[in-house]
Amino acid sequence: YGNFIDSLRVYVRGGTGGMGYPRLGGEGGRGGDVWFVAQEKMTLKDIRQRYPQKRFVAGSGANSSVKALKGEKGKDCKVPVPLGISILCDDGNQIGELNAAGERFLAARGGLGGSLATNFLPCKGQKRVVRLDLKLIADVGLVGFPNAGKSSLLSKISHAKPEIANYAFTTIQPELGKIMYADYKQILVADLPGLIEGAHANKGMGHKFLKHVERTRQLLLVVDISGFQLSAKTQFRTAFETILLLTKELELYKEELVTKPALLAINKMDLPCAKDNLNELRKQLQNPQDFLHLVQEEIIPANTLEFKDIIPVSTYTGEGIEELKACIRKSEDEEAEKENEEYRKKKLLLLQTSE
Repeated sequence: YGNFIDSLRVYVRGGTGGMGYPRLGGEGGRGGDVWFVAQEKMTLKDIRQRYPQKRFVAGSGANSSVKALKGEKGKDCKVPVPLGISILCDDGNQIGELNAAGERFLAARGGLGGSLATNFLPCKGQKRVVRLDLKLIADVGLVGFPNAGKSSLLSKISHAKPEIANYAFTTIQPELGKIMYADYKQILVADLPGLIEGAHANKGMGHKFLKHVERTRQLLLVVDISGFQLSAKTQFRTAFETILLLTKELELYKEELVTKPALLAINKMDLPCAKDNLNELRKQLQNPQDFLHLVQEEIIPANTLEFKDIIPVSTYTGEGIEELKACIRKSEDEEAEKENEEYRKKKLLLLQTSE
């Protein structure tokens, strides 16, 4: 991923409690806690640079004394983390996530202070190693094989300036771009590291790519109308086979990914024979079941993706770019309306049950 960091292991330890005062029954203060606090414009790279030791330890509780029988609580340690963080134990189990600015997660609890229950001896704070996993949060995720033109498309529809190459080059770190509309609405688009066959089995950057797809609200598949071949050693795939393969990779990683709303951008419409290929592809997508006997069984997904729109584009001539932006906006508005409707129904149900 070059300079981009999407995973970081850190050590966290809650503060030790304070000593009790047996003669007067005094209680020591509780140890401080370690909190992760979601903060905008924060990256995992910032954390690594700011805290190279990657150790976060809260303050110890104050001892009980004649002047203060109840010792003060130790100082909490607050660690700023980026939005869209999953917090995992060392065994890989997720224990929390932070998605909005200001959200907090208790990473390590402080130990109890010495009291009658503990024979006036303090307890140590919780300690563990946790992994911070970043999954991009974007409205739209671009999905496609290398050289499908995702980076070029992102640069056309947004203000992003991704690295672009004219060979089978794959983006090696996520790129974010914003589509700006005339009414000042902004839609965040993520160009994710290029997928290859076998990504679900973690070939190439498989899982690094696919985990970012989980955090996008909808998918935009980008497919080369002339088909795709990664190298001379790999098999050539038609545009129809490419769509089946992309669906299969998403499905094998996590079935829910195939249920996301999806758009399809057919790129490189400036190439010769593109119009004929497009007509053929439209027929195949209308009734995919009629054409599945022509492709290899191992690339057929259990469920085919339902596309809300199919938009032919050319990043070279600019054809279809404005139409694509309009389709993304329309789809985004529809999804937002659905979410609002579900929220209203939940609220109404809560009101009815409380009455």
